[in-house]
Amino acid sequence: MVIRRKVDKREQLRRMREEAALGGGQRRIESQRKRGKLTARERIALLLDEGSFQELDTFVTHRSTDFGLADQIYLGDAVVSGYGKVDGRFVYVYSQDFTVLGGSLSEAVAGKICKVMDLAVSNGAPVVGLIDSGGARIQEGVDSLAGYSDIFHRNVRSSGVIPQISVILGPAAGGATYSPALTDFVFMASGIGQMYITGPDVIRAVTGEEVTHEELGGATAHTTRSGVAHFSIEGEEDCLAQVRRLLGFLPQNNMEDPPTLDLGDDPERQEYDLAHVIPDNPNRPYNMLDVVHQVVDAGDFMQVHERFAPNVIVGFGRFDGRTVGIVGNQPRQIAGVLDINASVKAARFVRFCDAFNIPLVTFIDVPGFMPGTTQEYGGIIRHGAKLIYAYAEATVPKISVLIKKAYGGAYIVMSSKNLRSDVNLSWPTGEVAVMGAGGAVSIIHRNEINNSEDPESTRTNLTAEYEERLMNPYIAASRGMIDDVIDPLETRPKIIRSLEMLANKREQLPYKKHGSIPL
Repeated sequence: MVIRRKVDKREQLRRMREEAALGGGQRRIESQRKRGKLTARERIALLLDEGSFQELDTFVTHRSTDFGLADQIYLGDAVVSGYGKVDGRFVYVYSQDFTVLGGSLSEAVAGKICKVMDLAVSNGAPVVGLIDSGGARIQEGVDSLAGYSDIFHRNVRSSGVIPQISVILGPAAGGATYSPALTDFVFMASGIGQMYITGPDVIRAVTGEEVTHEELGGATAHTTRSGVAHFSIEGEEDCLAQVRRLLGFLPQNNMEDPPTLDLGDDPERQEYDLAHVIPDNPNRPYNMLDVVHQVVDAGDFMQVHERFAPNVIVGFGRFDGRTVGIVGNQPRQIAGVLDINASVKAARFVRFCDAFNIPLVTFIDVPGFMPGTTQEYGGIIRHGAKLIYAYAEATVPKISVLIKKAYGGAYIVMSSKNLRSDVNLSWPTGEVAVMGAGGAVSIIHRNEINNSEDPESTRTNLTAEYEERLMNPYIAASRGMIDDVIDPLETRPKIIRSLEMLANKREQLPYKKHGSIPL
C-alpha cells in the first residue's frame, strides 16, 4: 500500500506539471500561434542554454473568486518564472503567458515576478522579462495595481546593481509599459510587440486622432521616434538571439568586471584603411562605423539605439577580449552635431557603462550643438548638460580618439580631458577650437575683410592661415589636453595599451546620497 501511494503521488505530480505546461490550454496555444507568436515556455527555451531552465512557483494560482475567476484557475497563473543559464552564466527570467487570461497581471503573477527579481539582486545576476500581457487584471482591481507598484519598486532598487532587460513580444499597455521603461535595455519584436499608455480607441475618443496599434506603439515608432526601445528585430527567434548576444557583453552585476572573450584578433593589428577614412574633400561625410568596425576585435560591434538619434553612435565592442562601451559622433547624419535626442541617448549609455564597470571609448568628430529655436525651446541646454554630467561623473576608464574636429562646447562634452578623461588621443587631422575656421575669421578679422579691396580673397587667405596656425591637434597637445597625436594605423593598439594601463583604475567620488542630474 505504501509503495502504491508513492506511485500515485508521482503520477499526480507528472499530471500537474503537464497541466501547468499547457498554460491556458491547447486551444489558446493554437490561437497564440495563429498570431505568429511563440508560447511563454518556447520563448524561455530559445533564450536559455538547452536544458538549463529551472522553474519556480509552477503551482501558484490566483486567489480571486469574483467575476467568474473561480472557474478560471490555471497552475502558474499568467507567467512562467525561474532561472537558467546563457552561455553558462546564470540569468533570471520571467515570461508572461498570454494564453492565461491574456497574460494579465494578478497579485499572484506580480508575486512570482517579484520573487525572481529579488533572487536576481540577492545572487547578482541579470533579469530578463519577456513581456506579452493585456495589462492589469481588471477583476482584481487595486490588488493588480499594487502588483505593478511592487515590480516598479524592484526595477528602481535593482537599477545599477544588475542588468535588467525587457523583451516586448506582444502588447504592453498602460501601467505595464513602465517596468520596461525602467529597465536598461528594451528589445521589441517587429510587428509583434507594441507599447503605449493609451490605446487607439481612447485616443480616438479623446482627441479624434486616428492611429493604428502599430503606428502608435510598434517597434518602428519606439526605435526611431520615441527612443523608448533600443532594438527592433524581425522574428522572436532572432530577437531572443540578440538578447543572448547582449548578455555576452555585460557583467553579471555591478561588483564584477565585464566578461572577456578571445576572438583571436591580434592586439597589435594595424588597419591601413584607416588612413583613407576621411575624404580629401572636407564637405564630404564619412561613416564613423567604418572606424569602429576596423578597430574592435573581429569587427564585432553591437550597436544600441541604432535607429534613434543616428547622429551619435553607441554600442558594445571588445578590445583584446575586453568589453568596452563605444560612443562616437556620426558625420553621415546631420554632420554629427549633438542635438537633444543624441545628448540624452549618449548620456544614458555612458551612465549604464559606468554603473557596470565597462570602460568607455569615444570617437570624436563634432561641429557643435544643433542651433535653432526648436532645440533651444526643447531644452537643449538641460539635455546637453546630461551628457556633461554623465562623462564627468563616470569613474570607469575613459579613452577618447579625436578623428577630425571638436568645436565649442561640444569639445568639452565629448569626453574631454577637462571632464577627467584618462587618455585623450588624436589623429593628425584632429582640430580643437571654439568654432570652425570660417566663423572664427569672420569674427576676428571682420574689419580687415570688410575694408579689403577683395573681401573674398582676403577671407580665404586668412582662413587658410588660421587653419595652418591654430586648427591642428598640436596646440591642444602642447597644453596637455591631448595626450598623444597618433597615426590612424595605430588606433587599435594604442587603445588596447591604454585599457591595459587603466585596468586597475580606482577613483572615488565625494560621499553623497546621489547627485542631481538635470533630468
